Amino acid sequence: MFYITVKFITLGCKTNMYESEAMAELFKSAGFEITKGKTADICIINTCTVTGTGAQKSRQQIRRARRENPNSIIAVTGCLAQTDADAILKDTDIDIIIGNKHRNRIVELTKSALKGEKINLITDILKEKDFEELAITHGQSRVRANLKIEDGCNNFCTYCIIPYARGPVRSRDLSKIREEAETLGKTGYGEIVLTGIHIGSYGRDLNDGTSLIDVIEMVHECPGIERIRLGSLEPVVITKNFVKRIKNLSKVCPQFHMSLQSGCDETLKRMNRHYTTDEYRTAVELLRNNIPDTSITTDVMVGFAGETDEYFEKSYNFCKEIGFMQMHIFPYSIRKGTVAESYTDHVPENIKTLRAHKMLELASDMKKEFYTRYIGKTLSVLIEQKKDKMYHGTTVNYMDVLIEDAENSVGKLIDTEIIDYCDEKLIAKKINLNAHS
Repeated sequence: MFYITVKFITLGCKTNMYESEAMAELFKSAGFEITKGKTADICIINTCTVTGTGAQKSRQQIRRARRENPNSIIAVTGCLAQTDADAILKDTDIDIIIGNKHRNRIVELTKSALKGEKINLITDILKEKDFEELAITHGQSRVRANLKIEDGCNNFCTYCIIPYARGPVRSRDLSKIREEAETLGKTGYGEIVLTGIHIGSYGRDLNDGTSLIDVIEMVHECPGIERIRLGSLEPVVITKNFVKRIKNLSKVCPQFHMSLQSGCDETLKRMNRHYTTDEYRTAVELLRNNIPDTSITTDVMVGFAGETDEYFEKSYNFCKEIGFMQMHIFPYSIRKGTVAESYTDHVPENIKTLRAHKMLELASDMKKEFYTRYIGKTLSVLIEQKKDKMYHGTTVNYMDVLIEDAENSVGKLIDTEIIDYCDEKLIAKKINLNAHS
């Protein structure tokens, strides 16, 4: 039997990964065959534009897909498609372009393209009010599944293109979230990651008092799910009421990724971030004082326009004070169409590089300090994959662990004893296999 093959190339965040997997499920349900090979009859490139590097890689992947698949249908979707459709159409030979809407019509649109139709379906995302339903029940990693609960962002930080690419906050219906969570639990996914563009804004468009904590409590009730991990948050979400409710939810992983961007109040203000370092510090203290083994991870930008040496040192010292378990460090890149594009006091690239290296060294030191606290302790580890002769897994607070004697344990929680720290990972030995799957 002849199958039409479909290949996905996904760049960017967990939300993009979720949406690609959801589209792949639609194709499989329609009788297409998903392939990871070099060539395919249909290539879907799900693009990213959050940074200049992400946008450049997306363009490269579009050109590469056409080069390797000269007679195939090439479809481009995602954030770069939404913001730069005209440039993509001018510079590349593609058959379908859709932004961050109409992805649930991807099979229908592809069938039209197979008949020779060229499709340009870019809509004004800033006017969107409804959440586009794209559900996944199969096809994700058997270890951990993403569950999209929200789309869009209303914050309009001065450096960020995402509100223009994703549109305003649209919250997914609670009943649809529950339905997908229950299905994932029955299918065997022990860990669920609640994801979206700005999950802390969940419910703001519903005007009925529903918020993120209500989603977490509902998913917590779903059988079969043993861990709930949260996507990126902002400190304004971490209120006394939020912590009071979440600390009693045993399935919630005590790892909180709170985006910082800068530890300098002057820079935060120029970024149009909606918190101060004092508010960030208070949120961290609330979590650490109420939830055992809490780890705080973050994103930090260096070299934003107007960041002087003094402002950078403030940011550096604040990060050191907080003691993050992990930091994602990246230099600021100008995004066309944002407020910060018009700023004139941009930082030279060589200065950005030096600051990034200094932050990376700090991040490594803080990670080691956090990890080594656990040497000699017994920890439950979710085994994710085998790497060479070792098995890689994560603790509930998202520390990386390598274990040698974990045969037949991928996708399972096992008890381990932590014996060492090496190359930014914990080394452990298995104690016994839990009755989890």
